[in-house]
Amino acid sequence: MNSQITVSVIMPAYNAEKYIAQAIESVLFQNVPLELLVIDDCSSDHTAEVARRYADGKKVILICNDRNLGVAESRNIGIRRAVGKYVAFLDADDWWCAGKLEAQCQKLEGSDSVLCCTARELMSSDGTSQNKVIEAPEKITYSMLLRTNSIPCSSVLLETRVAKEFYMCHDELHEDYILWLRVLQKYGAAIGINKPFLFSRMSQGGKSRNKLKSAKMQFGVYRYMGFGIIASCYYFLMYAINGVRKYRA
Repeated sequence: MNSQITVSVIMPAYNAEKYIAQAIESVLFQNVPLELLVIDDCSSDHTAEVARRYADGKKVILICNDRNLGVAESRNIGIRRAVGKYVAFLDADDWWCAGKLEAQCQKLEGSDSVLCCTARELMSSDGTSQNKVIEAPEKITYSMLLRTNSIPCSSVLLETRVAKEFYMCHDELHEDYILWLRVLQKYGAAIGINKPFLFSRMSQGGKSRNKLKSAKMQFGVYRYMGFGIIASCYYFLMYAINGVRKYRA
């Protein structure tokens, strides 16, 4: 492991030429030793060309997939290449506030947890604020997470050894949610920083924007985690109720 790198930032990208420069620059503005792994998943636009302007082969590394692998496997490529103590995930259409990684590193170093997330501010597709902040609980247990996914992927800082133990799977479901559930199931509660260090762009093309598809994916997560039909229906009902509260509060 390269002792000079504290965080390996993993950024999957697909047709994100309009947004990726802002995402990359928000990473480079962080004040911890890091590497940024950009994984271009066979974009048909100029995503790779924009990322290549920043790539130096050391701090910013551009990886171009030979074929379209999906977001889960693209993140796994980054996890396999990561050399930092922690991995952080950032989608190419989101961006961070200054000081995010430093605050999370300090939070994890002072705890027994292996995963830290933050609050997020919702942004329109054009990058303007929707004046809505989704708060992050100070402590997130496995039981809590089953009822609502309070861990935004682009806010996560996770111990690399743990990420390499599980990886992401089932791109057709909520692959990041499955990972958080498996991590908390084994390692105990995650911790949150209730400050919106993440600016989360609500892009129209995101798979979670299709409510019916997202609902099917959510139910599929519970079945994948081994719950029967009745238990899956119960947790799905709790998830739906909490989802309405979260976005309308």
